[in-house]
Amino acid sequence: MKQDRFGKAGVLSPEQIQHLFSDGLSKPRDLALFGVCLYTGCRIGEACTLLTSDVINASGPKSAVLFRWHQTKGKRDTREVPMHPQLHDYLVTYAPDLTRTYLFPGRHGRSHLRVSSADRILRQAFGRVGLEGFSTHSFRRTALTQMHNAGVPTKHIQRISGHRTLAALSGYLEVTDEQVEGAIAKLVFF
Repeated sequence: MKQDRFGKAGVLSPEQIQHLFSDGLSKPRDLALFGVCLYTGCRIGEACTLLTSDVINASGPKSAVLFRWHQTKGKRDTREVPMHPQLHDYLVTYAPDLTRTYLFPGRHGRSHLRVSSADRILRQAFGRVGLEGFSTHSFRRTALTQMHNAGVPTKHIQRISGHRTLAALSGYLEVTDEQVEGAIAKLVFF
């Protein structure tokens, strides 16, 4: 768990996410920005640099978010993540200016929102709801862990997250003590 901005970002529970999105984050832009992180499993830098054109067919049945290769950490592969209905609602409420280049423009509109600004916004929101040990990366770890716990095959999660290897992905997946105890309880030999 993160402490004083060091360590692994915590995984948020559904209750903590609900509390953060209803009481901690108030601006439609912030809900949309962190909604992108939560519902696509992307990194904050990938979300901040999204172009308005990266939201594909937003009102259609096959809507998606496109993460271009040059926006990703490894700068290797472009990936397209289907849009979750809740993310769609956040983006509709946000109603970005489609004449702008960036989905989340910076202060003066000439560039994108900076990662440091997004981090500050989120830390203030966490402070308002009294949550500690979490960061912008918590959304990525939460999304990937929740998919894994729901039984989504790791190859599918890897395609969504953009991890090059399953070993790299496994570092994001939280395992609880209850899950370990449950695994041991399944060892029935007699």
